[in-house]
Amino acid sequence: TSRPRSRRERAKGADGPRHTMRLEKCWFCSSTVYPGHGICFVRNDSKIFRFCRSKCHKNFKMKRNPRKVKWTKAYRVLHGKDAATDSVFQFERKRNRPERYDRNVTQSTLRAMKKVEEVRVRRAERFYENRMKGKESEDRKANKRELEQQIHLVRAPGATARQPGEEVAKKAKVKVKVSSKATAEYD
Repeated sequence: TSRPRSRRERAKGADGPRHTMRLEKCWFCSSTVYPGHGICFVRNDSKIFRFCRSKCHKNFKMKRNPRKVKWTKAYRVLHGKDAATDSVFQFERKRNRPERYDRNVTQSTLRAMKKVEEVRVRRAERFYENRMKGKESEDRKANKRELEQQIHLVRAPGATARQPGEEVAKKAKVKVKVSSKATAEYD
C-alpha cells in the first residue's frame, strides 16, 4: 500500500516539477540567456531587448550593428563562417502554441530531438571541413613565403657570409685508389 501524497508532491508530479525553463536569445550576439541571467531593456515603444551580458548591452547602447561586429552570430552567418540556412534550425524556433500533453507524442519528440542534435553536429562538422579545405595549403605557402623573406632571422650569422655550395666542397672527401707499387715507392 502506498501512503497518501502531500499537496506539494502531487504538484510536482512523478518526475519533479512540471515547469520548464524559458531560454531567451541575446538580441545582440544571439547566444542563450538563461533565467536569472543577463539584462532586459524595454524601450519606450514596449519592445523588449534581452542581452546575455553587459558587453552586449554596452554595444547596443553604442548603437553598434551586430552584423559588423566580428564576434556576433550575425557577423559569422553573414560572412559564411557559420551555417545559416539549414532545415535543422527550424526545430530550434520558439513556438508559443500550447499543446495538450500526450505521453507518446512527448516520447517521440524527445527521440526526434536527440536525432536532430546528431544531424546538426554532423552538418556543422561537414560545413567546417568544407570551409577549411584549402586552408592547409594556403598556410604552408604563407609560411614558406615568410621564411624566404626573413631567412636572416633563422640562419646563423656566420652562415650567411659563406655560400652553401663552397661549404660542401670543402667538406667533401675525395677517394683516391693507390696501387701497391705507389705505396712501395714511398717506403
